[in-house]
Amino acid sequence: MDIGASSWLVILLAIVGANLPFFNDKVFAVIALKGARGEAGPWHKPLLARLGELAVLYVLVGGIAVALENRIGGVFPQTWEFYAITACFFLVLAFPGFAVRYLHKHRH
Repeated sequence: MDIGASSWLVILLAIVGANLPFFNDKVFAVIALKGARGEAGPWHKPLLARLGELAVLYVLVGGIAVALENRIGGVFPQTWEFYAITACFFLVLAFPGFAVRYLHKHRH
């Protein structure tokens, strides 16, 4: 895989990974949890669980990016500023999912 395809793959994975927690109530889009004993209906993920899932997906996408970078050539050392900027970029990519989940008025 060349550098252009790897770059687009990482960008696509970042967009999907950033929005995944907000577009479903399953944990990592795989594990469906049931509600508490007294609750009727399905379980809904709280915001804190979605943010935790977002952090895990940020690390996962970053790991895939480092693996692709290592496959292309040497991995460049990064400082904390790089991780702060990429974390903020990941949060910006998550805004469409957040807006649909929490800011859009759903009709029942």
